[in-house]
Amino acid sequence: MDISMDFLAPLHIHARQSGVSTGCRWLEGRGEEIASYSPVDGRSIAHFRAADRQEYEEVVAKARQAFEAWRQVPPPVRGEFVRRVGEKLREYKPLLGRLVSYEMGKSLQEGWGEVQEMIDICDFAVGLSRQLYGLTMASERPAHRMFEQWHPLGPVGVITAFNFPVSVWSWNAMIAWVCGDVVIWKPSEKTTLCAIACQHIVGQVMEAMQLPEGLSCLVAGRAEVGQWMAEDRQIPLISATGSVKMGKAVGAIVAQRLGRTILELSGNNAIIISQHADLDLALRAAVFGAVGTAGQRCTTTRRLIIHREVYDRFKQMLQHAYAQLRIGNPLDESNHVGPLIDRQAVEQYLNAITACRQQGGRFLVEGGVLEGPGYESGCYVKPCIAEVNPDMPIVQQETFAPILYIMPYENLEEAVAIHNRVPQGLSSAIMTLNLREAEYFLSAAGSDCGIANVNIGTSGAEIGGAFGGEKDTGGGRESGSDAWKNYMRRQTCTINYGTSLPLAQGIRFDIQ
Repeated sequence: MDISMDFLAPLHIHARQSGVSTGCRWLEGRGEEIASYSPVDGRSIAHFRAADRQEYEEVVAKARQAFEAWRQVPPPVRGEFVRRVGEKLREYKPLLGRLVSYEMGKSLQEGWGEVQEMIDICDFAVGLSRQLYGLTMASERPAHRMFEQWHPLGPVGVITAFNFPVSVWSWNAMIAWVCGDVVIWKPSEKTTLCAIACQHIVGQVMEAMQLPEGLSCLVAGRAEVGQWMAEDRQIPLISATGSVKMGKAVGAIVAQRLGRTILELSGNNAIIISQHADLDLALRAAVFGAVGTAGQRCTTTRRLIIHREVYDRFKQMLQHAYAQLRIGNPLDESNHVGPLIDRQAVEQYLNAITACRQQGGRFLVEGGVLEGPGYESGCYVKPCIAEVNPDMPIVQQETFAPILYIMPYENLEEAVAIHNRVPQGLSSAIMTLNLREAEYFLSAAGSDCGIANVNIGTSGAEIGGAFGGEKDTGGGRESGSDAWKNYMRRQTCTINYGTSLPLAQGIRFDIQ
């Protein structure tokens, strides 16, 4: 399939460009020149110039300056900025979604869906801009009033991964902006062109509203840029998405300076399929969860824990479904599965398959790398299924690829124990029509994950709920619910409107 590149120019993607910006203004980009390659066809899309240390410092200084002004803007006015960003995203959705698909490799439907998620978080944040509520507390002292209020925190550093190159930034940025913060974004070097396109879109709104430079900053580059941000005391909050290894490194650095982190790290997500499940529903949830985004979601379904009564039947259903999967160019809407992000990911996929065999796994659907016309990038692989022992070391790991492990269980308590016996704790699901099973899974004795679903899969979180997980997933929460509190500082206030000065706890301190 010959891919037209006509959609790049309207998004301001050209052969060579800077990856450093403070909003409407683009710096030179004096760091390394880095090429972005599409895993779809292996072509170099464009080159971007990373920031050097001096430019990084310039960007942070501009962000600090912008924060001084932005924090004094009324929250509903800040919400109007986000509303206009959402309108621009609606306008650019077809083009930006196509770029997401082409640079990252996810299906075109998923690319458009990711941009829609950005639009949805804009809508959520606009409403939030009028709901940054504090509490009023009863004071034990007469003629006193106690209350809490929330103030902007400062520049927020956002480090994003390649698999969701734009939406995860928006989860942080839109909420941070209505909270009165400014944002410094370090995108994955594998999908920086998507970030450059977003920065141009936001810059149009900033220019139209005459907003201060530094409100939205982009600092592209490799891992050292993320380290600069993690070490920088001028950035009170770092929100980082990526591997457990990366998260531990960032968390340790930020903790040394007593800064804050939101860490969204690995997932090793499972679906329990009960003998009481609607198996047709379970099949659709399991297959999309396992092969969507070619298994490169943090919420990808990596394990199926299936009741023995339906185990053999469901195996057959899975094998039949996998035989129908169409693997190929993600810009072709008839295909279900696109490529992995690069050949390093392919190598990790092959290593995991080898390890699974060595540890005793048996493959029901074989994996492998696809070759021939349409697969020239070397990044297309076959989704595969293996029967495993749940305690095999490879099953305890997150492999960012479409490898699905299946295992049987006898009773629900055993299933939940198997489910929870991995280091990660992001997303989880149970497929059952039995109310008692569903409630047990959602109880304190059930799933130990940050997300727990009944009769839907592990993928496809909505922005209204706080997103994040437990254990090695990092414990962070982004997007919906009261996740906005991460981006603000709490202040407890007490007002004495009386004529005396009583002390708390009945303490007496009399002086003449």
